[in-house]
Amino acid sequence: MMSISGFAHRIGAVSNPRAMSAKAARKALRTAAVPLIAAAIALGASPAIAQGREQVKVAFAHALPNVEGKRLVAVTVTYPPGAKSLAHHHAASAFIYAYVLSGAIRSQVGDEPAKIYHAGESFYEMPGSHHRVSENASDKESASLLAVFVVDSKDEPLTTPDKAPGPQ
Repeated sequence: MMSISGFAHRIGAVSNPRAMSAKAARKALRTAAVPLIAAAIALGASPAIAQGREQVKVAFAHALPNVEGKRLVAVTVTYPPGAKSLAHHHAASAFIYAYVLSGAIRSQVGDEPAKIYHAGESFYEMPGSHHRVSENASDKESASLLAVFVVDSKDEPLTTPDKAPGPQ
């Protein structure tokens, strides 16, 4: 696991991660705690795999120190064989980069045709996009992806499922 100072160096927030003081590291950790907890709640980390749905886990959440008002949230999404996400929208300010870690993911964003992405491939979603299809392309193997959100610090929730059809 990467340290806070190492991550800050990687994104260009500090030039020398060893120069980050213990006090600054503690402050960064406290700053990261709020978005991490909020992201976990917003993404509904639950035992969804048992229901044939995706499982979402927050891997990292932190305010971007060099981009005021923005934060970075990374989540892993794991799909059992044949599982899919509900159609959804993401936070209006969210730019999302997705990297397929294993298996194959079928994705359709907006009115673009659905496409299958295999392990090692990536795609992105522009702010305000409608994610119509996100599913495991296989009925036999699991699939997973890493989704990295760059989003306004106060923009919640990160993901909002479309309303179910029928009477409400």
